Amino acid sequence: MPPTDARPGTDASPDTGLGVEADTSRRPDADTSPDADTSCVAAAGSLPAPGTGSEDTLDLHLSDELISLIGAGEGTATTRGDLLDAVATWGSATTPVGTFRLVPVRLERDLPLITRWMNDPAVAAFWELSGPEAVTATHIGAQLDGDGRSVPCLGVLDSTPMSYFEIYRADLDPLARHYPARPHDTGIHLLLGGVADRGRGVGTALLRAAADLVLDHRPHSARVIAEPDLRNTPSVAAFLSAGFRFSAEVDLPDKRAALMVRDRALRHVL
Repeated sequence: MPPTDARPGTDASPDTGLGVEADTSRRPDADTSPDADTSCVAAAGSLPAPGTGSEDTLDLHLSDELISLIGAGEGTATTRGDLLDAVATWGSATTPVGTFRLVPVRLERDLPLITRWMNDPAVAAFWELSGPEAVTATHIGAQLDGDGRSVPCLGVLDSTPMSYFEIYRADLDPLARHYPARPHDTGIHLLLGGVADRGRGVGTALLRAAADLVLDHRPHSARVIAEPDLRNTPSVAAFLSAGFRFSAEVDLPDKRAALMVRDRALRHVL
């Protein structure tokens, strides 16, 4: 499963406190949004990539009970392309840094660019996908060839591809074994591609915009979920600034993560 936060130092503004950490003494559901716009959105957590023998988003098989739960009364389709309500049709969002949209990845078009980003040391430290194009192709191809529960996307800002997102069904992911998942919980992974976009609030703006797109176009999803590595304090701070709240610390197979939640009910408050 890919990392859930973004790279280290994605988006921390100089005056935002790159060292903001999740306060582990807080109640799990405490709201901890900081006033500053932090930004380490580039280095996502270090969850294993497909083909490594570790759990991956596409390896989780649904029980009959879970299928019944998520489909009850909602007509939820289980065919490819329906699990995330057609990400390609979500349209654009206006942000303080420009017009943003998610464009599903096409390997033949996007592989060289994404591979270059994955080989940035700041990104590789958390995503662990550095190396030749084949490494990135395997990771993304597993999602493209799957059932649609994870959709890799370019983040396009004012017509320029400048970030990589993974929008995924957190309730159908191995992550769901580690927190009280609800039907249609939607997860986000993010990395910012260019160094120039880090440290000036871009990551926070894109996280908020992406979460808003999820909530606008996935009516059954009440929450957007992320699980950045607790060590990646700029990323945790960026999620807080983007309207997520710190919910809990969770022990995942290869990291201790901050479970971050953006609630539909609180989207206009935080």
